[in-house]
Amino acid sequence: MAKKKGKSFSSFLKNPIDFTLLITILLLLSIGLIMVLSASSPSALSESGNSYAYFFKQFIFAIAGLFMMWVISNIDYRFYQKYYKLAYIVAFILLLAVPFIGRTVNGAKRWIYVTDTLSVQPSEFAKILMIIFYAAILVKNRDELDKYGKGFIKHIVLLAPIIALLLIEPHFSASMVIIGIIAIMMIIAGCKFWHFLVTGAVVGVPGIVALIFLEPYRLQRVMTFLNPWSDPTGDGWQVIQSLYAIGSGGLFGAGLGESKQKYLYIPEPHNDFIFSILGEELGFIGCAIVIILFGIFIWRGILIAMRSPDMFGSLIAIGITAQVAIQVIINIAVVTSSMPATGMPLPFFSYGGTSLFILLCEMGILLNISKAGAKRE
Repeated sequence: MAKKKGKSFSSFLKNPIDFTLLITILLLLSIGLIMVLSASSPSALSESGNSYAYFFKQFIFAIAGLFMMWVISNIDYRFYQKYYKLAYIVAFILLLAVPFIGRTVNGAKRWIYVTDTLSVQPSEFAKILMIIFYAAILVKNRDELDKYGKGFIKHIVLLAPIIALLLIEPHFSASMVIIGIIAIMMIIAGCKFWHFLVTGAVVGVPGIVALIFLEPYRLQRVMTFLNPWSDPTGDGWQVIQSLYAIGSGGLFGAGLGESKQKYLYIPEPHNDFIFSILGEELGFIGCAIVIILFGIFIWRGILIAMRSPDMFGSLIAIGITAQVAIQVIINIAVVTSSMPATGMPLPFFSYGGTSLFILLCEMGILLNISKAGAKRE
């Protein structure tokens, strides 16, 4: 009877989590909150009269996210495998609702407002829901993954409705991130790499080119990327100011809180271009430390995937790690003018309650998978 009472919902709840990953997450979150406070203060003061307005909101979501990270880290990740179909349905319904009840902000309808001040971005929910769905379905169909029709095409077709709904918003960057995540998961699961090369060359590249030319603003972003100084006070303004910020930071930076570009030179510096303010205030050393922390995160994520006791856990770990890695690479590439501008938040740093909260929930799943890996060692 005593033995029966000792059993728990998860057989590895008492195993240690990956503390290297946990410390890395907490460090990234802490630095991110400090940078939101610094980068957002001028904008918050001019808009609301309160320098701490954005920071307080981000801090509340961070606390709520940390609590949920702890809760989710104690839920057996295999629980989600039972509801993978529901994950797809929920993602589809959320994205389908955006065109009807969403609110347009800066020319894009991506947000659903619960109240006048509280909004959610369904695309952020879609990322983790699609990771869960594909992790489960790839496990289910693992014997067919090396085939082009039953393996590759079948699973790509399932992704098409989600991408179509994202492009309607339009949310081009989120669609590219989800495609990248799923592609990595499919390759790891057993799909042939040449399937992606052939399909990308025949459909993917022409499709991206068509999407760029069909939307004038996307084409303008490409032209601005090629020569930002052709319109320094217009479309090239944000990128040029970002480069000024990073360049003026030098080796050690101007000092925390001492950025000049955040004073309404870079539009919304606490969002997608927060890395520019980081570079200006903390310099090359500060940027290097943050990039190293993200590198440690990716390393631990891959290690957790390798140590996972089953394919489902391994694919979820790879999916979450790939999501963070892709967003970091794209965000830093954009602010350094290494690729055309796109709305890509920097994980743990960019202002946004929904994305931060969901990201921390994902960290809970990743930490739980690390417990399963600890049991194997």
